[in-house]
Amino acid sequence: MAWASAAEIARSVAGGESAVAVVQAALARIAGRNPALNAFTAVTEARALAKAAAIDDARRKRASVGPLAGVPFAVKNLFDVHGIPTLAGSKINRDNSPAARDAALIERLEAAGAILVGALNMGEYAYDFTGENAHDGPSRNPHDLTRMSGGSSGGSGSAVGGGLVPLALGSDTNGSIRVPSSFCGIFGLKPTYGRLSRARTFPFVASLDHLGPFARTSEDLAIAYDAMQGPDADDPACTDRPAAPATPSLRRGTDGLRVALAGGWFRKGQFPEAREAVARVTRALDIGRQIELPDAERARSAAYVITTAEGAALHLDRLRTRARDFDPAVRDRLIAGALVPAALVVQAQKFRRWYRTQVLDLFAGVDAIIAPATPCVAPAIGQQTFRLDGVEMPVRPNIGIYTQPISFIGLPVVAVPIPLQPLPIAVQIIAAPWREDIALRIAYALEQAGVAVAPRPSQEEQHGDRSARSRG
Repeated sequence: MAWASAAEIARSVAGGESAVAVVQAALARIAGRNPALNAFTAVTEARALAKAAAIDDARRKRASVGPLAGVPFAVKNLFDVHGIPTLAGSKINRDNSPAARDAALIERLEAAGAILVGALNMGEYAYDFTGENAHDGPSRNPHDLTRMSGGSSGGSGSAVGGGLVPLALGSDTNGSIRVPSSFCGIFGLKPTYGRLSRARTFPFVASLDHLGPFARTSEDLAIAYDAMQGPDADDPACTDRPAAPATPSLRRGTDGLRVALAGGWFRKGQFPEAREAVARVTRALDIGRQIELPDAERARSAAYVITTAEGAALHLDRLRTRARDFDPAVRDRLIAGALVPAALVVQAQKFRRWYRTQVLDLFAGVDAIIAPATPCVAPAIGQQTFRLDGVEMPVRPNIGIYTQPISFIGLPVVAVPIPLQPLPIAVQIIAAPWREDIALRIAYALEQAGVAVAPRPSQEEQHGDRSARSRG
C-alpha cells in the first residue's frame, strides 16, 4: 500500500484491511524516509494509532467508516493540531502553548475517516516560495534531494511526492500549494477564496490566504475537497454557500467545456520545460484559443504590495520584540512591508477590484484557462538567481510569477503534474469562482489520458536517506 491512492486505501479498509496496519506502514515510511526529505516537524504516532484502532472497531461493528477510512494525512505546521504548538515555520511560536483544538479542516477530514499522522515543514510564516526554513532546514525535493520542494508548503509537497502520505494539507497565499505541486510532481488544489474554512490556522495575509489539499491523483483531491466543504462561522471569510461536491462529475470528461490558453504575461519568462508542459496539455485538450488576462503583470505587483503590507501588520509586535528570532530574509521583507505607504496599499486594493471584474468577464466565454504553474522545474536548494527572458533575476520572488495574478483574485486552480524527465513541472487549470468541479474534471481527463501523472521518485531518491546522511 506504500504508493496506493487515498481512494484505494479507503476501499481496502472498508473491505476489511486493517487501518492500524495502514498507519503502521505509513509511520515506518516516515521514519525511514523523512531523514532525507525533512518533510515532518512532528509525528503524531499515538494519536494516529488510536484513531486507526477506532476505525477498525467501527468497521467490525458494521458502522460507517467514511469515504477516507484509514487514509493517513499530514498538515502544514500552521494548522492547529491538538496537543502541539502551532509553529507556522517559526522559532518564535515554539514558545506558545499547545493547540487546544484541531483546525477545522483536520476535524472534517478525520470525520471522513482520515487519520492525521503529523505536522509538516514550511517556510517561515508562509512568506516563502522555496521550501527552505532557517530553523528546521529545507524540505527536500523527492525527485532530487539537492533541489527545492517549493514553498511555502514545502513539507506537504515533499511528503506526498515522496510517498510518505497520500494526502496533505497546505496553504496558498500567492502560490504556496501550486509551487510545491509543480516542483514535487503532484496534484494540488487551491479552492475559491472562502470555500474552505481557515479556522484555527496561523494566518499570513487574511485577504489572500487559501487552504487546500495535495494528492497523487485528481480523484483523491476531489474526495478530500468534498470532505472539507461547508460553512464555518469560526472563519468570517468562509462562504455560507452550500457544499458543491466535485466527485460526482469527475468522470464526465471535457466534452462541451470551453478551454483557452492564457497568453500575454503567461507566455513570457518560461524555461523550455514550462513551455513543453503547457504544449502537452494544449495538445491533449485540443486548445485552439488564446486569451489574455488584462494587466496580469500589474496584478502581480499589486499582490506583492498587499502581501507585504498585511504580512507586516500581522507581525509588528514580533518584529519589535523578537526581531533576531526571525529568518533574516523573512524579517527584512516584513520590515520593508511595514514601510509601504498606505496610499499605495489603497491603490493596490482598488486595482484588485478592477482586475477581478475584468478577469471574471472572461469566464462568460470560457470554462477554464490553462497556464504554467512555475517558470521552471525545481531549482537547487540555496540557488539565488536564474535567467528569465535573458535577464538574471532572483529566484525566490520570481518562482510565483504565474501563480500570484490568480490567487490575487481568489480563483480556484488545480495544479496538474506533467512528468518530464528528469524533473516534473505543473500546469495550472484555472476556473471561475466556485467551479472547482470543472478544474477537477479537466485534471481527471488529463490523468486518464496519461498527460498529467504524479511520477514516483527514482529508487535512488526513494531510499535517499542513506545518500543524504553520506553527504553530511
